[in-house]
Amino acid sequence: MSHQEHKESADGVSARCAVITLSDTRTEADDRSGRHIRELLTDAGHEVITYKIIPDEPQQLASLCAGFLQDDRIDTILTNGGTGISRRDRTIEAIEKLIDQPLPGFGELFRMLSWQEIGSAAMLSRAVGGIAGGKLIFAMPGSTAAVELAMSKLILPELRHLLRELRK
Repeated sequence: MSHQEHKESADGVSARCAVITLSDTRTEADDRSGRHIRELLTDAGHEVITYKIIPDEPQQLASLCAGFLQDDRIDTILTNGGTGISRRDRTIEAIEKLIDQPLPGFGELFRMLSWQEIGSAAMLSRAVGGIAGGKLIFAMPGSTAAVELAMSKLILPELRHLLRELRK
């Protein structure tokens, strides 16, 4: 079966998502990236089960994700924020501890596509994706442009296909 046939066979699959924004300063009123992720998901026919804003605290993120991994209503976790190199950016360390099966292509392709937009600054992104407890998990940078890139070019085009493969 070709890649296109695989994707087409997943047309009826819908994701049930948890969206997490990591920020020490954002609120629901000014979280443009979290709002954009939710809009893109619902516009594509997926469901947002829960949305949370939490501080850049790896233990809090790990605990929240652990709960989502046990929640049968959720099959995809999408985070934004905390993926850079500052002292407070620890999203990746928390997410990588949860991942059973990495999807290195997500981060590689994200940085390649980012390079086309922002040049060498793309090397500062530590976007990561994988499978944790049988569920998809993606950690994106917090900028709205980065969220748009990750969601529209990588995650949404393959989300149904990925879930179909996981549900076999």
